Amino acid sequence: MNKEDVSHFQDLIVSTATDIGLKVLAAIAFWVVGRWLIGLAVRMVRSALERQKVDPTVLRYVGSIVTVTLNVLLVIGILGYFGIQTTTFAALVAGAGVAIGAAWAGLLANFAAGAFLIVLRPFKVGDFISAGGITGTVTEIGLFATTINTPDNVSTVVGNNKIFSDNIQNFTHNPFRRVDLKCQLAGGADHQSAMALLREKVGQVPNVLAEPKVDVEILEFTLVGPVLAVRPYCHNDNYWQVYFDTNRVIREALAEAGFPAPMPAQNVIVTQSA
Repeated sequence: MNKEDVSHFQDLIVSTATDIGLKVLAAIAFWVVGRWLIGLAVRMVRSALERQKVDPTVLRYVGSIVTVTLNVLLVIGILGYFGIQTTTFAALVAGAGVAIGAAWAGLLANFAAGAFLIVLRPFKVGDFISAGGITGTVTEIGLFATTINTPDNVSTVVGNNKIFSDNIQNFTHNPFRRVDLKCQLAGGADHQSAMALLREKVGQVPNVLAEPKVDVEILEFTLVGPVLAVRPYCHNDNYWQVYFDTNRVIREALAEAGFPAPMPAQNVIVTQSA
């Protein structure tokens, strides 16, 4: 190989590397600018929907759809800049879709379930629910999963399909809920007086509703004595405050009124042979 061939070969390598380098830099620039424009477009869409007072659940869902769609278009545009035909790309995607369809079945099921959750609206962002084995406050309903913040402040992501295919309990939907507590009385205690006292004292607990009235009834009997069901009603936001305050009131009210403490008792019969 003579010097002219070597020089020509070097010029070809430099030219090709320069061309590829420029295209890579341009692609990076397109990606950065494109992502910025996508963010701007999503913010504009969300602002427009917020002015229309659209529900936050629908707002997040629409924002996710717009973001995913624009990102796909951006990737296709960058590939087209590199000379990859979009028709060929679409054919490749279609062929690959057949191969990986089984792997994506769960993902597509989550997407479909998310659409049904938005349309049927068994719950919305901010509701306190129990679904998919998780209990907590809904913080986001996404394209494929729902984020729930549990009472112990753990952010948990649950697949939409698991939520939609399971029972859903919405504790926020109704204006109030019942707090179920028990109170063990001694066998010799005056249960009528205890029930009347608890109805009065529990009814004075902050955030306990006047209607429906506090329920205090005999629930069952044990060897120690009767067990009372104590059931105040409150808004879901005040559930745990009412729960703990009612337990405290039960203990203090009965003690101050002089009711005997429930104690396990056993009768021992001694027989003496003749």
